[in-house]
Amino acid sequence: MSEKLIPTSNPQISHKAAKFTESVIRDMTRLAIKHDAINLAQGFPNFAVPQKIKEAACRAIRADINQYAITWGASSFRQAIAKKYKAFYNWKIDPEREITVACGSTECMIASMLALVNPGEQVLVFEPFYENYGPDAILVGASTRYVSLNPEHNWAFDFEDLEQSIKDSQKEGGIRALILNTPNNPSGKVFSEKELLKIAELAQTYDFYVITDEIYEHLIYEGTHHPIACLPGMHNRTVTISGLSKTFSVTGWRVGYIIACSEVTNAIRKVHDFLTVGAPAPLQEAGADAMKMGENYYQKLLSDYRERRNYLIQTLQSVGFKTWTPSGAYYIMADISSLTNLSDVQFVDQLIKEYGVAAVPGSSFYHQAKSGKHFIRFAFCKTMDILQQAGERLQKLRS
Repeated sequence: MSEKLIPTSNPQISHKAAKFTESVIRDMTRLAIKHDAINLAQGFPNFAVPQKIKEAACRAIRADINQYAITWGASSFRQAIAKKYKAFYNWKIDPEREITVACGSTECMIASMLALVNPGEQVLVFEPFYENYGPDAILVGASTRYVSLNPEHNWAFDFEDLEQSIKDSQKEGGIRALILNTPNNPSGKVFSEKELLKIAELAQTYDFYVITDEIYEHLIYEGTHHPIACLPGMHNRTVTISGLSKTFSVTGWRVGYIIACSEVTNAIRKVHDFLTVGAPAPLQEAGADAMKMGENYYQKLLSDYRERRNYLIQTLQSVGFKTWTPSGAYYIMADISSLTNLSDVQFVDQLIKEYGVAAVPGSSFYHQAKSGKHFIRFAFCKTMDILQQAGERLQKLRS
């Protein structure tokens, strides 16, 4: 997110805490509740969790699996994760030495960065980016470089720009880690195999890690998900993050996992141990059942989300927004330039208070607010009736 430097006159807070605000996304949810607006800001579904997974959680609770699991994750869950990745990606993972279960992908990211990045080292982030990555870098004590994804070229990045940024970093010690998010939040970009091969080539040439957030791996409408860890030479320099939240609509469970080589995993497990001790034990047992969901589940999930995406794209365009159809995830970035002279922050405030629909200001996804001032982000992880209600409210923008 764009860093807002807050005065540090209060001696009771740290310099790190003074360098970022609370989540803009979560703040939009609070505003939506206050003004009874339809929440298309925060990415949580409003529909039911698969019954099979709920029943598995209830069974685990009734069976008194309510105490600490092994710090790095219940064996049953880690084994199920390994089997799923073998089935989907032909990726052989050692569940005992290469998987760590944590409290959601949010903890997975900060634990991975704390395990790999030293204060003063540099990380590289593609922007627009999920807002947590900025504060994560600050909390680790890292400095951040940014490479732009171009909306006019299907959110592609310039290979030469990426390599030049990495070369420039050499004057200050080089890049320690590149943070990759595919499919990308907020743009919906799915990084192509060609792009991933270039990143892998640069990682090996300039000796840096890739920390990849793949929480939306099963929400891809165009293209294919390629785990960069499976590319030649990348096993020992990739940290892969995913979890239950998005694929199984359990954002409140906070169960994620990290896959890395054993040496890196050992470091991550130490950090995770002293951050949260462990993820919820009964929900890990339910996660083991979730990993066994059949192909029909994933096909239906994707079909339903594609319908929602297409509906909201059509609705936004009919109102006058310029949009880019996302290839993955469940967000739409929209350009507000043709509708208003207000900034993204002002327009979203108006949208919530006067039209009853919440979105997220685009500036929260850029390190410089001006880069996102013409964008806002909508989430379509809602039932069709809610999206249709939102569409009716948005039509009033035309009058």
